[in-house]
Amino acid sequence: MMTPMRYEGRIYRPPSEANSYILQATIGCSWNHCTYCDMYRDKRFRVRDAKETLADIALAGQAYGDQVDKIFVADGDALAMSLDQWEPILRACRETFPRLRRVSAYATARNLLAKTEQELGRLREWGLSLLYIGPESGDDETLKRIAKGGSFDDHVNAAARAHAGDMKLSAIFLLGAGGVARSAEHAAGSARLATAMNPRFVSCLTLAVVPGTPIATLEESGRFELPGILGLLGELRTFVDMTRPDDAIFRTNHASNYLPLAGRLPRDREKIVAVLDDALSGRMPLRPEWSRGL
Repeated sequence: MMTPMRYEGRIYRPPSEANSYILQATIGCSWNHCTYCDMYRDKRFRVRDAKETLADIALAGQAYGDQVDKIFVADGDALAMSLDQWEPILRACRETFPRLRRVSAYATARNLLAKTEQELGRLREWGLSLLYIGPESGDDETLKRIAKGGSFDDHVNAAARAHAGDMKLSAIFLLGAGGVARSAEHAAGSARLATAMNPRFVSCLTLAVVPGTPIATLEESGRFELPGILGLLGELRTFVDMTRPDDAIFRTNHASNYLPLAGRLPRDREKIVAVLDDALSGRMPLRPEWSRGL
């Protein structure tokens, strides 16, 4: 959606927010140590001045007030904002956009656990209903190596707190994050974590080693090796085969992936695994390398 907003730097959002109004209430990421990520390395985290954010909401209301039904609050983990900072934003969104049905944001295990169930419940009452959280892996060794800032148990506890606050979760896992060395542990651990977190939505992206990131430095020195295409597809097969949430909408529609998939887990597990087996055997065409991106 085109907007007249005053964005600072590059803006990122999940694929499912393609038609949402992107509201930049924070700048950067409050953690910003993940070894594979360069999205916010050129920014220092801060919460935007409330007057600026509210002015942007008013501008968007004048231009698209009756068109906006979804809002994604950027940047990297806007949940880090305090309730005092969130309340006027969510109130203004409700008042400005009459068709609004969903407000979402990125979150981390750290800032989810920094809020009580009651605080998350209040945010839910005010309109924040969906949180995107990227554990990337369920293997504790991989989580340490990529400097995720949270363990397997941290992410399980964070998900439980979100559920208690009546928040929907979208959990994101990163194929290849464990490298060749921990590919099997990463895939199986991720499946266990997705099961334990029991999100409403679950997706897999594929790691791209971005020049200038710490993981790129490790790759250059031979201390990290990204699995090949078949290895990445093998991780995805393990993930799909082992994951058992109650009922999650599953997607691999991010541009980084070699094979776009969609379905529900565990309901469509066998069908998706069959497609992956076709891909692994060469019977299913993959997305060409030139068309992949972040």
